[in-house]
Amino acid sequence: MGRRPKWGRPVNGVLLLNKPAGITANDALQKAKRLFFANRAGHTGALDPLATGVLPICFGEATKFSQYLLDADKRYRSTFCFGMATDSGDADGNVIATSDASALTEEAVLEAMAQFRGKISQVPSMYSALKHKGQPLYKLARQGIEVEREAREVEIFEYELLSFTPGRQPRAEVEIHCTKGTYVRSLAEDLGAALEVGAYVEKLHRSAAGPFEEKDAVTLDELTEERGEDRAEVLDHHLLPVDSPASGLPKLTLPDDSGYYVRQGQPVMDLQVYRIGQEGDMVRLFLESGEFLGVGEITDDGRVAPRRLVSNS
Repeated sequence: MGRRPKWGRPVNGVLLLNKPAGITANDALQKAKRLFFANRAGHTGALDPLATGVLPICFGEATKFSQYLLDADKRYRSTFCFGMATDSGDADGNVIATSDASALTEEAVLEAMAQFRGKISQVPSMYSALKHKGQPLYKLARQGIEVEREAREVEIFEYELLSFTPGRQPRAEVEIHCTKGTYVRSLAEDLGAALEVGAYVEKLHRSAAGPFEEKDAVTLDELTEERGEDRAEVLDHHLLPVDSPASGLPKLTLPDDSGYYVRQGQPVMDLQVYRIGQEGDMVRLFLESGEFLGVGEITDDGRVAPRRLVSNS
């Protein structure tokens, strides 16, 4: 029997999607993949069904560089509800405790938030996507199973109170700039615990992921309407370049002959390397024509060694 033809077309680039509420990041990925009729795609950091906002989706060769977005800082806007706690730490969970938080003040919230700026330790939620013996924690949690989790260090660069609404269950709208791996629901739970009233995430919106901001993102509805009955190619103008996940890395332009050896997996000498970095630094590699080759690493002898290359087939 012959090989089954691969579904979809080769699409290369990054789609900056504004994920809607009510679906998982993987659901959003699959919808985008079908709209573009793409044969290969991956997202760059999960967003819960509750969450909305920036979800970069890498197609084709761009998936090779998605780790740079997974490792990137994130920005969020979130609404915390005080006086109630849920088992998941967000509005999708079951209520496990309530209290009258009508005495809570804006000043008390501001004072308590201060202790969660800078480098802090967080215990990942049982409702996170982290895996234990191959199983996502959230699947174990839904079975009533709880496992021990080690605290992780994250850094909160900014943690600002945008508004505060008093009441029996006060609300606080906050803005957060943090490192990868930060759990906003844990920030809400820990703040509620510090104030002794409990808290959970009522709304969550990712406003930025690395260099990508929500103002440049497109929705699934907009893509669906634009495509209509046309071929998927009409959407390709939304795609960012393959190297955009690694856009924070310095750019090194190589002559064509050096590019040939890089494509063979061989390190090459270039006098520019120490002007843009030092030993161990990663750089984006381009030909003089502007063609993106991939990512390389500066070696101790002033050469650059290829580490992740795009296919030129």
